[in-house]
Amino acid sequence: MLKITIRKKAKQFGKLVRHSAMTKRTGVAHQPIQAKAQELGITFIGHSSFLLQIGGKNILIDPNYAPWIFVLKRLRRPGVRIADLPPIDLVLVSHAHFDHLHRPSLRAIARSNFRKYGKRPTIVVPRNVGDLVSDLGMGSVMEMDWWQSIKFGSLEITHTPARHWGARIIRDMHRGYGGFVLKAGTHSLYHSGDTAYFDGFCEIGTRLHPKIALLPIGAYFPESFRNVHTSPEDAVQAFIDLKARFMIPMHYGTFRLSHEPMEEPVDRLLADAERRGITRQVLVLEEGKTKIFGKD
Repeated sequence: MLKITIRKKAKQFGKLVRHSAMTKRTGVAHQPIQAKAQELGITFIGHSSFLLQIGGKNILIDPNYAPWIFVLKRLRRPGVRIADLPPIDLVLVSHAHFDHLHRPSLRAIARSNFRKYGKRPTIVVPRNVGDLVSDLGMGSVMEMDWWQSIKFGSLEITHTPARHWGARIIRDMHRGYGGFVLKAGTHSLYHSGDTAYFDGFCEIGTRLHPKIALLPIGAYFPESFRNVHTSPEDAVQAFIDLKARFMIPMHYGTFRLSHEPMEEPVDRLLADAERRGITRQVLVLEEGKTKIFGKD
């Protein structure tokens, strides 16, 4: 029975590899728009990667510029080139998985930022992840536990729980994982990292009141994948639990990590949003195009 299961999983993974290799890479890069003082700027780079402009800081979350993750080809190009990034103050990494913590991308960002702007970003990671990023040229490394908050000027960052796991490889299960809520002035934003649906969304909403929620909608099939990832319908329910004003989807369309069709997550998301009457609150961003939110 075990041999049959292993053989079946190997066959399924082989299909993902072949599909990635044979699919043409699409997408073009854009210049991010600079947000004005007291505005919030959100630029979707791809997968779970974003450039955020909030509280006078330029922040990258889970920046991944990898053309391949091992044998899985990147199917959508990054929406913003590293060379076109503004001076980065902070880099946040939600957990140690290779599609979120990509060491070559982080090293390239640190090097480019120093050469172009003469500064090295601070990198913020969950507990017991600092050793994976300490040699990449960042200015400093900060580790956080769930519900811990730190301040950078007017910006406050809180590390939030998730239902996932943090191991980089097989045995290092001690590594932390989770999301982040960022607050500055009238703006508040939640990036969940990878997570399945869980009752923690209600608590995050009650305690931190994020107005904008960046939530994952891909890598949910087969059904067992929902133990650690949200389906589009799960993400909509998470958004409702959070009581946020707007939802921006992520973790779809860039790498084929599971077996649902590549276009399905957004289609299912929009269909469920229409069914629930919240279509205007769901913002599907094109890679590289900056969405600006005013101070109100």
